[in-house]
Amino acid sequence: MNTTEIFLIAMLIIVTVPFAIWRIFRTDYFAPLVVVQILVGIALGPGVLGVFFPDFYKFVFNPTVIQSLNGIAWWAVSIFVFIAGIDVDFKAAWVHRRESGITAGLALAAPLLLGCVAAMLLLSTEGWVGPRAQTWQFVAGVGMSCAVTALPILILLMEKLDILRHALGQRILRYASVDDVAIWGVLALILMDWQRVGKQLLFNATFAVASMLFRRALRVLPASDRWYVALIWLLLCAFGADWSGLHFMVGAFLAGVVIDADRFDQKQMDALRHNLLLVMMPVFFLSTGLRTAWGMGGSAVFLAAAILLVAAVAGKLIGVHIAGKILGWQPGEASMIGWLLQTKALIMIIFSNILLDKQIITSDTFTALLLMAVASTMLTIPVVTSKLRSYFSAVGSARA
Repeated sequence: MNTTEIFLIAMLIIVTVPFAIWRIFRTDYFAPLVVVQILVGIALGPGVLGVFFPDFYKFVFNPTVIQSLNGIAWWAVSIFVFIAGIDVDFKAAWVHRRESGITAGLALAAPLLLGCVAAMLLLSTEGWVGPRAQTWQFVAGVGMSCAVTALPILILLMEKLDILRHALGQRILRYASVDDVAIWGVLALILMDWQRVGKQLLFNATFAVASMLFRRALRVLPASDRWYVALIWLLLCAFGADWSGLHFMVGAFLAGVVIDADRFDQKQMDALRHNLLLVMMPVFFLSTGLRTAWGMGGSAVFLAAAILLVAAVAGKLIGVHIAGKILGWQPGEASMIGWLLQTKALIMIIFSNILLDKQIITSDTFTALLLMAVASTMLTIPVVTSKLRSYFSAVGSARA
């Protein structure tokens, strides 16, 4: 077979297998399609398919095909992160700045702290720290991975639960938006390369000036031209960030975060996100699965994932419960919000991909983080569904 035919076989597997599992086994209650796609990506990687069916793995996922798939994955995730940046709502967060600041700050700080403790436990064993990482970078990177909330997946989840446009859903979006900016800010700090600091300062200064000019341009551009110009802006920012020693995904997020969401039709943006998840992001999930490794041994990787999961879940719940006490929330409200903010999936995977690219973590650490992200996201839906019923029942009774 030629490369085109093998590539199409790979795409057929990527599209068909997760959908078949999701539809036949009706996993939506505990594992939405996006989670199934991530799990299948892991299964198709060298640690599973490559072990049990090595010849088939080498035939389908040969270097040429992987290179082609990676190109699609880079572009898909750039657009996805760009949209995530646009979704950040600074205006709403500023109006409710005390509540948003306290909740988002504690929801970020507590899991970050416990995640750093978990990272220090991993330091006691060789094989987890990347070859180019300083100790503080590894600890901060793993700690922040435990603190991440995936804003785009949170939006999809709240749409499914029919609370996105509800006052509760809008509150949670504010908290997640503030955390999103903090998370990418910390990532940029972790990635600072002091040997290339001149390039990074130049990028930051150029970006600050260019973003002001770009925002003005969007005001006068006709609506039909804005998406084209926005994609050009995305590519320029992604290239600039990567050239300066940061990462193209950091540039993609920054490109989106300076854009006011009201410059685009919300329905169009939601449709683009859904279509991106349908058409292109499965390739990113596969490329992520191809980067997993089990060199430390399956039991060690699963144990590390379990430790990280405890740190992430406990930290988020503790932080939000403290915020609830300070702000005087109703009983049960903090627990429900804390579980909704557990959703990690895509952004955590993107975050850990960057850490792996920069050799701050190893493939084994990456695999453990990936398993932690999937597990925390799978826990969210069944737990939150029951809590939402109790919450709205209590609210209805109070109003009556």
